[in-house]
Amino acid sequence: MTITDEILELKNQRGAVILAHNYCRGEVQDIADYTGDSLELARKAANVDAPVIVFCGVYFMAETAAILNPGKTVLIPDATAGCPMADMITGAQLRELKAKHPGAKAVCYVNSTAEVKAECHICVTSGNAEKVMATFGKDEEILFVPDRHLGSHIAEKLGVEYVLWPGYCPTHAKLTPAMIERARAAYPGAPVIVHPECSKAVRDLADQCLSTGGMCKWARTTDAKTILVGTELGICHRLRKENPGKEFIPIADHLVCPNMKKTTLEKVRDCLRDMSPAVKVPPEIAIPARLAIDRMLAIR
Repeated sequence: MTITDEILELKNQRGAVILAHNYCRGEVQDIADYTGDSLELARKAANVDAPVIVFCGVYFMAETAAILNPGKTVLIPDATAGCPMADMITGAQLRELKAKHPGAKAVCYVNSTAEVKAECHICVTSGNAEKVMATFGKDEEILFVPDRHLGSHIAEKLGVEYVLWPGYCPTHAKLTPAMIERARAAYPGAPVIVHPECSKAVRDLADQCLSTGGMCKWARTTDAKTILVGTELGICHRLRKENPGKEFIPIADHLVCPNMKKTTLEKVRDCLRDMSPAVKVPPEIAIPARLAIDRMLAIR
């Protein structure tokens, strides 16, 4: 019996559903029931019918699934799979910031801890941030945490200003304008797609700045046959799988999130076998955090 067979057998025994982020290892994406970006997976987690959810990604994602499914078991194959960006702000730090800006609305990127979500009015993802933030008045004071790059990207698109927390994604910070220029020189005419977590200097050089879910949609419709990809390498697996007639070239081979790669098939099997590690969020955090998530999910 292969490890995939073991996972499928255990999944059936547990009545489980497996969700995987686009940055996970290719073989993990392949055994998942649903693969997507943070927005797609949040929507899926909110409507999952199964009693057990295995979340292949990083811890804040599994926390979100647990918040949306208080009566279900949410498992994460590796509980040490964290997110450096999410760890760049705490609930206490956000409370301090709010105290300095009375009356301001706190908005958090979904790449944040449950305790930070609990302190916020609403969440956003890279896939829906523009739509969500457009619901605010242009004169409203907004505290945007923790990603300064996504915040500045949306503020620029909407012609507004936010109070930005100085957080960032260490993986996307490795992508530089010089790398894009070298890739363009090697593949003349090929469009460049990057993630909003990239710096403004990088975003300004790209043809498209999209969430990973947005990249997948765009790739299906573009006439381009060669596409230069500026985000975590895991997305290339899905892009190639869904678009066999197109070539996807990573702009930089070192854009790898070590935490996203912690999930392996062995760990997926083991967590289904042992029903552990389980992710639990205390009600005093889960209830206000869910309000912020639900407000986001209500905006279509």
